[in-house]
Amino acid sequence: LVEKVVINMGLGEAVQDKNLIDRASEDLKAITGQKPKITKAKKAISGFKIRKGDAIGLMVTLRGKRMYNFLEKLFRIVLPRLRDFHGLSVEGFDSQGNYNLGIPEQIVFPEIDYAKIDKIRGLQITIVTDTKDNEKAKRLLEELGMPFEKTKK
Repeated sequence: LVEKVVINMGLGEAVQDKNLIDRASEDLKAITGQKPKITKAKKAISGFKIRKGDAIGLMVTLRGKRMYNFLEKLFRIVLPRLRDFHGLSVEGFDSQGNYNLGIPEQIVFPEIDYAKIDKIRGLQITIVTDTKDNEKAKRLLEELGMPFEKTKK
């Protein structure tokens, strides 16, 4: 069973531009149908001019019906729209049966109006399953329609 889907958007440059969080938040809200939570820096990193507590990202956790709607949209519409897409790598599994994938640009989602985009941002998507086995998780996600790359035998 898929327990939840977590979508993260890192916005380190938000330290210089406070309006960036609002603009990215609108994008993420349009994509997921849910208001994103602002993530804050846990510690200061002087090399990146980040202080502890600065807003540096956004995250949404989807469960239930919204999660399944999002996954269906991701597998059937978004991923096939990616340039040079030949399927997802099976390397994206961690040892806990969860799958991670990065999407380089938010404009591949149909809800995003290309004309209103100020900057292209990437997303990190984590699909959390209740199985602790990568093989079972892969089979589960294949059943849901996840397009894995064809392995050559």
